[in-house]
This record gives sequence, C-alpha cells and structure tokens, in this order.
Amino acid sequence: MEQAINRAKILVEALPYIKDFRGRRIVVKYGGHAMVNPELKAIFAKQIVLFHYVGIQVIVVHGGGPQINTMLDKLGIESSFIDGKRVTDSATMDVVEMVLAGGINKEIVQLINSDGGKAVGLSGKDGGLIRARKLLHSRKDKDGNTETVDMGHVGEVIGVNTEIIDAVEKAGFVAVIAPSGVGDDGLTYNINADTVAAEIARQMKVEKLIILTDEQGVLGKDGKLVSSMKYSQINRLISTGVVTGGMIPKMECCMRALEGGVNKAHIIDGRVPYSILLELFTDSGIGTQIVKE
Repeated sequence: MEQAINRAKILVEALPYIKDFRGRRIVVKYGGHAMVNPELKAIFAKQIVLFHYVGIQVIVVHGGGPQINTMLDKLGIESSFIDGKRVTDSATMDVVEMVLAGGINKEIVQLINSDGGKAVGLSGKDGGLIRARKLLHSRKDKDGNTETVDMGHVGEVIGVNTEIIDAVEKAGFVAVIAPSGVGDDGLTYNINADTVAAEIARQMKVEKLIILTDEQGVLGKDGKLVSSMKYSQINRLISTGVVTGGMIPKMECCMRALEGGVNKAHIIDGRVPYSILLELFTDSGIGTQIVKE
C-alpha cells in the first residue's frame, strides 16, 4: 500500500508540470550511455511515448559516436580527432551516414513505435531538413599561430527547414533526427548532434532544450551539482576554469539556444533511469537547468 501511495504522490507532483508543458515543444538531444545500455534505451523510448500521450511535442536529435567508432574499427578504417572533432573523409562519411541514419535512427523509431508511440526517422538530408556548410576549424600550432584545419565532411548548420518537422508533428508523429546535413555543394556533412539540437530548438523557439550526457550536469568549484544557473554565468564559469572539457561546447549550445528564444536549457545525466521525467516533472530535478535573465 505504501508503495502505491508514493506512486500516487509522484503523479500528483507531476500534474502542474504536465499542465504547464501540454501543447508545447521540447527538443531532446539523445546521446551517451543512455544510447548503449539496453535497459536505458527502452526507458528512453517509454519517456518519449509518455510525453506524446500527455500532449507534449518532443523532437529527438541523436548522436552515435561510440557506434560509429565500433563500425569503423570493424571495417579497418582508422579514426582521427582534432580538438574532439572527428576528421571525416569520404569513406568515413559513408560509415557515419550508414550508422546514424540507417542504424541508430531506425532503432530509436522502432523502440518508440513498439511502446505505442508514433515516430518517424529523418536525417538532415530529407527534404533539405538541415542545410550545412564545411566547418572551418581553427587551432593554434606549436608556435602559437592560428591555423585552419581541413576536417573533411565535418559541417555546421546554416539553416533548418522547420516545415518538415511541423508536418511530421501535425500528422501525429515524433520526429527522430540524425545529425547530418547537405551543403550547397551537394556534399553530405557530419554535424555535432548537440549543435543540431540547439539550432533546431533555436529556430523552432521551443520551450526547452534537454541535453543528455554521461555527467551529473554542471559542477561548481566544490564539485557539487549546480541545479540552476543563469545564462549570464556561463562565460564566467568557462573563463575561470570551473567548466572544462566536453562540457564547454554543451554549454555554448545552451547559450545559443537561449539567445534564439528557447526558455530553458537542461543538461542532465542520461545514465539515470527516467532522467528526463525526473528533471521536468519533479520539484527538485536531477541535473542543471539554465535560465534566461
């Protein structure tokens, strides 16, 4: 009986959040361990289905770095990275596209559909969903001079055809998007999934951007989780070395989304079961929320 009562309390606690978010959009960037662990994959799909049934429109953008590495290794194609970005030649791009659009994307769609949801898989190439251009990556050489490095088929977003996502949602489906894009040169580009999620969130003016990671969220100088912070604090946390490594580009994506009209951005630990529900539908949350001023 006590367990049943606790479940009822959780539902009641979630009610005001469900009422607030009903009819609104959120973008979820799906990545990290949550995409590898079978139990967490199943839980992720159930959360998306729940959001769909309570009237919250979810747009899923997924990564796939570990799966791409595994396939490249199997094919004997060597991976190389510069400042955390994968150098992507034509052969690597073929594998990236095969794994992202042909493998991971369809698995996510199948998991959502098998739980009673309705999902459609898209890549940035479908209908010109994501327009891209070659990313010109700059770095310092050993003498401290700035040099531009050719990353191959690594791109950045220059436009999003939001009409495609609108049409998918109007038909009652969840859009599941693989992060590739097409340039005016006709080439396919591999784009960071966080960047794609932020640009879609920005251009569609969604309520929230949620980034799943393999970390608790943003940690302060004392090593404790920062549960809430303001947009204006981000640059100071980066410049003072509180935020470092792979968390920096995630924070920069959150900044861009907020600058474009998104109300809140969340960085949460995808290794925690039901992490999205816990962040959005409970009073305490589990990760870091970043709010406008």
